[in-house]
Amino acid sequence: MTPIQTTKMSNFRWVICALLFLATTVNYMDRQVLSLTWKDFISPEFHWTDEDYGLITGLFSLFYAVANLFAGKFIDWMGTKKGYLIAIFVWSLGACLHAGCGWAAMTIEGYDSIDALRMVEAGTDAAVAISTISVWLFLSCRLILAVGEAGNFPAAIKATAEYFPKKDRAFSTSIFNSGASVGALAAPATIPLLARAWGWEMAFIIIGALGFIWMGLWIWLYEKPRQNKRVNQAELNYIEQDNDLAEVQDRQAVKVEKTIPFFKCFSFKQTWSFLVGKFMTDGVWWFFLFWAPAYFSDQYGYTSDSAMGIALIFTLYAIVTVLSIGGGYLPKYFVEKRGMNPYLGRMRAMLIFACFPVLGLLAQPLGTFSAWWPAILIGLLGAGHQAWSANLFSTVGDMFPKSTIGTLVGLGTMAGGLGSMSINYGSGVFFKWAADQGSAFAFFGFEGKPAAYMVVFCICAVAYLIGWFIMKALVPKYKPVIAE
Repeated sequence: MTPIQTTKMSNFRWVICALLFLATTVNYMDRQVLSLTWKDFISPEFHWTDEDYGLITGLFSLFYAVANLFAGKFIDWMGTKKGYLIAIFVWSLGACLHAGCGWAAMTIEGYDSIDALRMVEAGTDAAVAISTISVWLFLSCRLILAVGEAGNFPAAIKATAEYFPKKDRAFSTSIFNSGASVGALAAPATIPLLARAWGWEMAFIIIGALGFIWMGLWIWLYEKPRQNKRVNQAELNYIEQDNDLAEVQDRQAVKVEKTIPFFKCFSFKQTWSFLVGKFMTDGVWWFFLFWAPAYFSDQYGYTSDSAMGIALIFTLYAIVTVLSIGGGYLPKYFVEKRGMNPYLGRMRAMLIFACFPVLGLLAQPLGTFSAWWPAILIGLLGAGHQAWSANLFSTVGDMFPKSTIGTLVGLGTMAGGLGSMSINYGSGVFFKWAADQGSAFAFFGFEGKPAAYMVVFCICAVAYLIGWFIMKALVPKYKPVIAE
């Protein structure tokens, strides 16, 4: 029998959850620096078009996808502590290096100052040359950023599986995953103001440096629960409540868990279910993350550093932040109150969350009355995504052994990156084409570029429901994978 605890249970697992939250916040702020500065600060210097920006975001997503093919395995191999440290070091370095792209472009092209780049006449051969070299310089930095950021979610999910029992994982995941929306919330309130005050280069440096501070906290606080002196026996029992009774009784006996070989993972329908869920939906979140500031600037004239532009983006992500945390409560209700197994409860909750993005169909039509409507509706869509994403990640812990979680999350994030590449690069090309077509291209009463936004919003609105039905068809009921 499990020994009766006479001491109060420590709650250090929530400190770890807070660290994961902070890392995810920094992760998303580093991504947002470019989206919040390119339209109003960087593009005038380098003569970028929507297609140039779409190429950068699309290839960043491809880099991220490929890196995730190896990131999960790397985290499983290095361990949570060392793997996370290396990941955040690499992405913080990549974030800071963006600041040197202007100087590098100026030097390579032989100009005396950044202002000289800006003064080049648009459409000339010189402007095309500046645009081309600057795009490749930024892509080099985005490659480094993507390689590092690929390690965030595999490491965070692995740490969650180590510190939380199955019934609490969706809630803890929703908390640290809300760092994505908090990062996206903090970004518009800080980054454009930093860019306006000290230049877009300092925005990259200051936000990038936050990762190095986090590294110190991780080194100081993180150890596995068994080795962490801040976790007492009562909390350890709670964390390991899903383990076999014999293991719970004998804390000194360490059970070696087999890892599923990499290619063997593809033989399971559970793997493909997770990959489909990520591919169909991650790109939606990344589209709004990368394009929302440009959308409000293009459609309504509110630049990212204007009071209204900041208010719109801040409101959008405030809605995401507040509502998405509840994503962990609904499956917990289904499991504890309705008696469902974790997978069935999660899938029931995900069907509900998949309906939120349908509201995106109204964003463009209602935007003709006020820019606040798209901000609110996209915020609700984003909240649905974050709640969906937290539960989707948790299905990996439900189905696969802990030793393989990093690998599976890496594969899933790779699939999400491929979906993101498709929608972001495709949107950049589509927006430029639609703007050139003008009134010759119409859709649902909109013409030109607004019509293109309406098309993309429609795709985003139905992606989750399509993804859910495919997942349900692949894995209709709870069936854990056993490493043999």
